[in-house]
Amino acid sequence: MRSGLERKEVRGHIRKLVETLFRNIPSGVGSKRKDLRLSKAELKKVLVRGVGWAVKQGFGLEEDPEYIEERGCIQGADPDLISDRALERGKAQLGTLGSGNHFVEVGYVDEVYDEHAAKELGLFLDQVTIIVHTGSRGLGHQVCDDYIKILMKSTQKYGIELPDRQLCCAPIASTEGRQYLAAMAGAANYAFANRQIIFHWVRETFERVFQMSSERLGLRLIYDVCHNIAKIETHRVDGKERKLCVHRKGATRAFPPHHPDTPLAYRDVGQPVLIPGDMGRYSYVLVGTEQAMAETFGSTCHGAGRVLSRKQAMRVSKGRAIIRELEDQGITIRSAGRATVREEIPEAYKDVSQVVEVVSGAGISKKVVRLRPMGVIKG
Repeated sequence: MRSGLERKEVRGHIRKLVETLFRNIPSGVGSKRKDLRLSKAELKKVLVRGVGWAVKQGFGLEEDPEYIEERGCIQGADPDLISDRALERGKAQLGTLGSGNHFVEVGYVDEVYDEHAAKELGLFLDQVTIIVHTGSRGLGHQVCDDYIKILMKSTQKYGIELPDRQLCCAPIASTEGRQYLAAMAGAANYAFANRQIIFHWVRETFERVFQMSSERLGLRLIYDVCHNIAKIETHRVDGKERKLCVHRKGATRAFPPHHPDTPLAYRDVGQPVLIPGDMGRYSYVLVGTEQAMAETFGSTCHGAGRVLSRKQAMRVSKGRAIIRELEDQGITIRSAGRATVREEIPEAYKDVSQVVEVVSGAGISKKVVRLRPMGVIKG
């Protein structure tokens, strides 16, 4: 999200802003909202409609779906293919932040690489921005667990040889394949709605802290994009248009200018690409390119990627005051637990600037701006 605020206007309010965000957005393992518990029937509507359901309930603006991948709704979702256990886990977790690397970050634009593209995305130097990273919570996790068991059997059923059992799969046109895609679409729609509700509470938090409407604060969604999903898309292969199932795991879409699925507002510069780093360094906004369509099925990387396991990060951070270290850098952190902060220390991740230089150098994304964190809440 972007705002109309500059860094100097927020610096003195950042601690209050982070504390209020932390109160308004339940965070961490098993976190739930007491004021947004859905019946099974209502939850199934979320799984089918995604962001459309959230906006109709008053969470966000009518224009928001225009700036979301697939307008915030993957077609073909079938809630009846999602287990009761998954539905039960999802009933109270809508509007909550997951644990681990999930976060809400208030930052600012500290470098502009492409003035024209930045202007088209509504971004400028020293502008305050917000990134939300979370997904389908326990519901999506359960859908994954349930279908891994099914697909383990289908791999044997269809005589598919695998180099690794974790690559279990089924033909797309098979019963198991169609059912998984329909269940996954429901989980994706839950994730879209989850982020949309959090966007809404981010807006409300800024309104409360700055005593000003979100309209006057200029809080607008730039883009919301998936990074763990299989999508049915059309791509050119050997000179012919073909319908493909494109799996992006730890990868994100990077569609070029004038692509029909690039939001109309960005049609001249390309779809925004969001590559977050870690809570101590920076994140990037880029745009998609024709080269990505030609070479990587319109895809680029999603983030920095870990270099230390969580156990290794805990060992490296032992005895250190991580929160104080970050505060000394001007970054305010709130987390559901100190263990999460230690697991997510900046050095647990690659330097995202190096990762971005690779995708930029390869021509599959084009740098627009760099963002630095001011305040972060983590699950």
